Amino acid sequence: MTVTLPEGDEKVSAVRAMFDAIAPRYDLVNRIMTFGLDVRWRRRAVRVLDVGPGATVVDLACGTGDLCRDLAAAGYRPVGIDLSLGMLRHARTRAPLMQGDALSLPFGDGSVDGVVSGFALRNFVALAPVLDELARVVRPGGRIALLDVAAPTNPVLHAGHEVYFGRVVPRIGGALSDPAAYRYLPKSVAYLPAPDAMLAMIRAAGFGAVERTMLSGGIAQLIVGTRLVTTAAERAVS
Repeated sequence: MTVTLPEGDEKVSAVRAMFDAIAPRYDLVNRIMTFGLDVRWRRRAVRVLDVGPGATVVDLACGTGDLCRDLAAAGYRPVGIDLSLGMLRHARTRAPLMQGDALSLPFGDGSVDGVVSGFALRNFVALAPVLDELARVVRPGGRIALLDVAAPTNPVLHAGHEVYFGRVVPRIGGALSDPAAYRYLPKSVAYLPAPDAMLAMIRAAGFGAVERTMLSGGIAQLIVGTRLVTTAAERAVS
């Protein structure tokens, strides 16, 4: 079955409705389809954030609060924000949570120490403006740690991953949750820019020391960066 990927306002509505629908079993399906590796990936993202004890960190597209719990365990003060009210209603965290749009974050300029995000980059309506928002709210010297899916570069692993992610995952998700959502999720990788282009976008937004690490043989990626003292946009208006 062909899945047409929505754009613009249609994508916003579709993503919100999809995550509302899969919220009740979202964590269960994640654990099963990643064999629990998603837990390890999130903890690594928190570990490399390294912004100091007591730092305020935003969990962007927080879902049910997995990263919020990991942030709290690491001594940070997490704040979760998500477009999906259904996800927030199924959250399992004591962190403050709010419904909101990644394109217009409810935080002041330079008011947070870091931002993490778990597997959400491809679900934003536009990535470059979201990165600009992160540069706006993160203080100079603050950090971002962004997780998302990836494809292995090894030909054998790549072929196996295509079969698993493209055929097996939709069946697992369809059996346990919403079939349409888990047909969409593998296809949504097409929204992600090529790696070099994505890293260039992050640097252009105002982050330095940008690094991309492939995880678990290349099936996931972790991108980190440090907010520069001034961004190009800030220099343009100074």
